[in-house]
Amino acid sequence: MSELFILNSIIIAWFTIAAIVFIALFFFIAPYGRHTRKGWGPAINSRFGWVLMEAPAALVVVVCFAFGLNARTIPAFIFLALWELHYIHRAFIYPFTTRGEARRMTILVVAMGLFFNTVNAYLNGRYIFNFSPVYENSWLLDPRFIAGVAIFIIGFIINREADTILRSLRSPGETGYKIPGGSLYRWISCPNYFGEILIWVGWAVATWSLAGLAFAVWTAANLIPRARSNHTWYHEQFEDYPSKRKALIPGVW
Repeated sequence: MSELFILNSIIIAWFTIAAIVFIALFFFIAPYGRHTRKGWGPAINSRFGWVLMEAPAALVVVVCFAFGLNARTIPAFIFLALWELHYIHRAFIYPFTTRGEARRMTILVVAMGLFFNTVNAYLNGRYIFNFSPVYENSWLLDPRFIAGVAIFIIGFIINREADTILRSLRSPGETGYKIPGGSLYRWISCPNYFGEILIWVGWAVATWSLAGLAFAVWTAANLIPRARSNHTWYHEQFEDYPSKRKALIPGVW
């Protein structure tokens, strides 16, 4: 049984699990962030937990790149740079920019995040840098690459801007939640999630791979129900929450 067969089998399973998770998350809310609650086992410092579960995504892809057999073309370097641009920030910068007292994160959530990020990074890194038909430099002019990278960058900007607005709502040492406003928050409750989905849709298009598509599907499966939960939470917590603001997609939902 070859590694490529195993990788493709995992990708197929990945789509199936994403569908199950998507349905399940409409019935229970993952216990982290504003939805943290007791009864989910022991917990650790949320900043440490965040680094622990996100770091594999940054590190595994670097290992896949280092040991991959595909040619080191310009598109390959761009894919590595885009991936690391997101995950170095996600794993090693973002957790330490949040204001207020560090919350607790259950070990169960950390373990699930660590598992997902490790497998997902392996699927994408190993396929792109070892098993894919080589992304020749001519791929730079392919409409799929151009459109995908553009979507990725747009999503990245939206995601970072949304996180910056959320962070600015708290003064140093302040806790609690407030109603965010400005930018895409004028129309939706979760532009950070909207940006994240765009990032990995762009990745799927730019790489034109099943591994990339699986990641985009997983991201949507996780964040669409989460956006719904956050949107409902805002309405429950704030009587003056904008009634016309949608959850995730401006003017739609």
